[in-house]
Amino acid sequence: MPVNTIHPTALVAPEATLGRNVTVGAYTVIGPEVTIGDGTEIGSHTLIEGETSIGRNNRIFSHAVIGSIPQDLKYHGEKVRLEIGDDNIIREFTLINPGTEGGGGVTRIGNGNLLMGYVHVAHDVIIGDRCILANAATLAGHVELGDHVVVGGMTPIHQFVHIGDYAMIAGASALSQDIPPFCLAEGNRAHLRGLNLTGLRRKLNRETIDALKQAYRQLFESGEPLRESAEALLTDDTNPAVEKFCRFILESRRGIPFKRKNNVQ
Repeated sequence: MPVNTIHPTALVAPEATLGRNVTVGAYTVIGPEVTIGDGTEIGSHTLIEGETSIGRNNRIFSHAVIGSIPQDLKYHGEKVRLEIGDDNIIREFTLINPGTEGGGGVTRIGNGNLLMGYVHVAHDVIIGDRCILANAATLAGHVELGDHVVVGGMTPIHQFVHIGDYAMIAGASALSQDIPPFCLAEGNRAHLRGLNLTGLRRKLNRETIDALKQAYRQLFESGEPLRESAEALLTDDTNPAVEKFCRFILESRRGIPFKRKNNVQ
């Protein structure tokens, strides 16, 4: 029968809920409101506390701090949550905070993500599936990432920024506005450089990529007002990826950072 492997120096609260085949390393501390799914491995010297739910088959490396109270002066001890899905890799010295009352009360991380060393995921952040956050990427409060997003190392992302599916933010950028799905952004302050073609070629078919190229040219290189171009494309183009692209632009609250003479590769 499968059993858990808990190092004798680890402190696991009796009220904590652990699934089967969970491994807990030396000197790790797990609080009473924590739930951990089957097959998850937790390295040494890790702290997991608060109302934190972690799914199945995650790998959490040493010195991660997960579920500690939000770094928000408006937090006064109210009940908030952190939810982490399945099959994530969370590397050394990562810090992940739960939500706040003003942001819905939950920070949520999906499935199959890679969070490299020293990443910070702040309060009320939502991360989709299959994202990669490279070393020392920092997501401020209320940031939202779609699926298959890549954030380069040493990149800070401002509060309330929204990044769409399949977007990539280059390393050492500073991002303060929304990045539509399928796009590549870089620079300080980061702005669009074109489509994330390397990532798209791994996941999407040629027809969809060609439709996105044409849409990008009309949106960002035609010289027409951005919102008008997006509305026109929604009327004329039936490609689902183009529709997602345009709707993101129309729903953006922080604006899209772009220069008129960008070129699609």
